[in-house]
Amino acid sequence: MGAAGSTDNSRISQAVDTSKKTGVLSLQGRQLKELPAGLSSLKSLRTFDVSDNRLPVVPPVIGQLIALKSLNVSSNRLSGSSVFPEEICCLAKLETFVCSHNNISSLPPFFSQLVALKTVSLNHNNITAFPTVLCQLPHLDALDISSNRLTALPTEISDLKVIEINLNRNRLALLPVHLARCPRLKVLRLEENCLSLQGLPVEILSESEVSTLAIEGNLFQIKDLRQLDGYDKYMERYTASKKKMI
Repeated sequence: MGAAGSTDNSRISQAVDTSKKTGVLSLQGRQLKELPAGLSSLKSLRTFDVSDNRLPVVPPVIGQLIALKSLNVSSNRLSGSSVFPEEICCLAKLETFVCSHNNISSLPPFFSQLVALKTVSLNHNNITAFPTVLCQLPHLDALDISSNRLTALPTEISDLKVIEINLNRNRLALLPVHLARCPRLKVLRLEENCLSLQGLPVEILSESEVSTLAIEGNLFQIKDLRQLDGYDKYMERYTASKKKMI
């Protein structure tokens, strides 16, 4: 092993030791192909950032970080549908999960057990079907699934609890009316899809809780929204939301 490799390993070991006191471990950009030894002893670790590495999978040892609240595995080499171990379900306190800029195609059903999740980022992946497992998470506030390959949304999306969802830069041509039934949805981002005016259910304007609708870059002009039933109701919600921010 060269001197540079020894130095890197020493720094990683030092970071692992320090994290026992701080509860924070950042191994960002270390060209890691696997996680370092000693992780299983980090029972009090709250934040783990292993982004910008070369991990092909998330190893089972992750499940031993039982105090973890934030996990960032973005910009690795995660690919396909079998990169997450079932042991991840042991992260009962996990609130933030970032897995952007990989090549995953789906989430496993056991993600429904991560009931503390509040924020999930899956942007820039290879997801073709909306992961309905997320609809089972009771405290999910924000979901970013932009820059994927979604062509449709399932009827189960009405059970999604998010306040904000980012669906920008997918391939959506038609939205289900069920999207208007999301109980807490306030911010809906749909920029740069394949939507025509007919593909947007008027219920999103007239009956939903959505107060911010970002829809630029589709197959119609924004001004054309004024033609749709419910536009006035949407604008009432939009104006009220802006007043609250002042």
